[in-house]
Amino acid sequence: MLSNIMYVTVYVTDQDRALEFYTDGLGLEKRLDFPGPDGRFLTVGVPDSPVQIILWSHAATAGQPVGVDQHAAPGPLILESDDLRKDFEAMSRRGVTFVESEPQDYPFGVRAEAVDPDGNRVSLRQQRKP
Repeated sequence: MLSNIMYVTVYVTDQDRALEFYTDGLGLEKRLDFPGPDGRFLTVGVPDSPVQIILWSHAATAGQPVGVDQHAAPGPLILESDDLRKDFEAMSRRGVTFVESEPQDYPFGVRAEAVDPDGNRVSLRQQRKP
């Protein structure tokens, strides 16, 4: 039986630049960083969460598909916040680029869409409290 999500992958063109965005910009922590037979294996994660995000160097698949509506689908990565408006302000001060100028209310809570240096959208969500 499956028991856990170990990794999700975000494709990037420059792993060092991506590491800076995900750690210094979004506030994630660096987990693993070592050379491997297929390239550098670099991961980050939310503190106290077992799930790790692989920042995989692969220029041909980095970024969003051309011509895709910004609201067509969430980013490949969805992170949850307890206070998205507060996190949005802090991330904005650290230079994170967002699709909208402020978090948006939606039926299930609050959302914001950040964009990493390769054009990957990172969806940020806060669930509505009952």
